[in-house]
Formats: sequence, C-alpha cells, structure tokens
Amino acid sequence: MEQIIDLYLKQIRVGIPLRKAKSKKSRDAEAKTYKNRSESGRQRRTRRSPQTTRRRHRFILLRHHCLLPPPPLRSLRRRPHLQIPPHRPLNHPTKSSITASISRLLMEVEVKLRLPNKSAHQKLLAALSPFHAATHHQHNTFYDGSAAELSSRRAVLRLRFHEEPDRPKCFVTLKANAVLANGVSRVEEDEEEVDYSIGKACSENPQKLKDVDSRVLRRVKEEFGIESYVSLGGFKNVRNVFEWKGVELEIDQVSYEFGDMYEIECESVEPEKVKGIITEFLKENGIEYSDSVKSKFAIFRAGMLPS
Repeated sequence: MEQIIDLYLKQIRVGIPLRKAKSKKSRDAEAKTYKNRSESGRQRRTRRSPQTTRRRHRFILLRHHCLLPPPPLRSLRRRPHLQIPPHRPLNHPTKSSITASISRLLMEVEVKLRLPNKSAHQKLLAALSPFHAATHHQHNTFYDGSAAELSSRRAVLRLRFHEEPDRPKCFVTLKANAVLANGVSRVEEDEEEVDYSIGKACSENPQKLKDVDSRVLRRVKEEFGIESYVSLGGFKNVRNVFEWKGVELEIDQVSYEFGDMYEIECESVEPEKVKGIITEFLKENGIEYSDSVKSKFAIFRAGMLPS
C-alpha cells in the first residue's frame, strides 16, 4: 500500500496526469465499433464466389492427400510452437510397417503335379536320368502345441531328417497359410538347419523342442505362445533331384502307412511358365499326370490317398 501511495505522489510531482476512468457511454461506443469491425471482417472472409470456393476446396483436398508440398517455413514464423508434419505419400512405408513385413514368413511357390502310379514314376525317372543330381532319403515328423496353437492358425512345425549315411542333416521348418490351386502351391515358410543329434532327441521327446537354441523355435514360442509340444507323427520320402532346363525338379516317392504317393515338385518364381514346360515334357514322353489337389501333410492328416 505504501508503494502505491509513493507512486501516486511521484506522478503528481513530475506532472504526469492521472488516467481518468472511462464513462459508460464511451465504453459502449468502443464495444459497438469493435463489434461492427468483427462482423464486417467475418462477412468479407465468408462471402466468396462459387469459383473461389471450388478452388479452395480443391486445394484442401490436394493438401490432405499429400499431392501438394507442405507450407513453407516462413508461414509459421509467427507460430513457432507449431510443427510441420512430415510430408510423405499415404502409402509411404513407415518403420512399423517395415518391421511388420520383416516378421512375416517368406513365401515358397512350387509347381506340384501328381503321378498316378509307380509305373509313371519309374518312366519319368528313366527319362530324366541324364540330369540326375542327388537322391535324398527323408523322414518328416510334425508337431503342434498341446492346445493346437499352430493348427488353429493354419500353421505346422516340421522336423525333416536327411538320412544319408555320410552326411545326415536335420531342418526345422515353420509353415503357415498353405494354398494349393491349379497345381501351384503357395505357402509361407521359415526354415533353419539344426544339429542332427538334437533333432533326433526332439523327435523322441517333443518337449525338448523348448530348449533348442533355434531362431525358428524361438519364433514359434513368441508368436504362437506354445508352452508344450505334441507329436503328430510323420512319413518317409525318397526324393530324386534333377537339374533340368534351368530348374530343379524334385521327384518324390512318399511312403504313408496307408499307401504310396508319387509327385513332382519344382520351386519357381514363375510357376505358370515352369508348369507349362514340365507338362509339355510329360506329354511328349507319354507320362500321365494331374494337378496335385492336396499337400503331403494334408494327405497324411486325412489318412487316405486322394482319389
């Protein structure tokens, strides 16, 4: 209070006139003037011709869909607290989308043709004998979670053993979302080689799969939440590999408990083109064939050969 009195006395001494309070009449006049100015400005801003309105709407749409560049920096000098959003097309890949695409399985695309009987199988092996590259004796075993965590999401875990005496191998494979149509199979796949002795121990006791240091098995645990494994059984296969016309043909003789099945497989990024080359060769050599309608695993689970 004393400071206010001192300031008042100082203003009197130096001759500064005291500010008088405005009358009610002057306050009403100022308020009316401000209101008139605001209304006239609002009318000027909203009263646009149809052509101007269309141009403005088009500009807003283009800016919204990122077809126009962002506003220049100088337009925001008076508003430094605003930040310009990053300018990119709507389909520009972000870090999250890239991470999601990496987590997906790789797509395996194969031509699959079924041979009707052993006679056609032997005839094909003889025709391709000059191009023979290798023969693999395979044993495939399949696994799921105790609560069907894999099969409920159209996935399966496989251990494949190459039982060559000189160099045995074992591969662990995760397959998902298989589609087979018109003799072309498309399936998401992730595969990794593991130690043969470890694979054999897991085939005898599936619970040991939880302790294997494997990228694929860690992925199965993290993405499907499997805590306990069960064995679904398996089947054997003799695969003859041929390097023929720039592709790798695999001729399989699959041995199920309920019978044998013969099939041609060929992985390619151009399945329709490769299928045409194979079928033309089969026709020239008088070998019967048909499009495969079920995968080997689907036939195994069905418990009977397709008719």
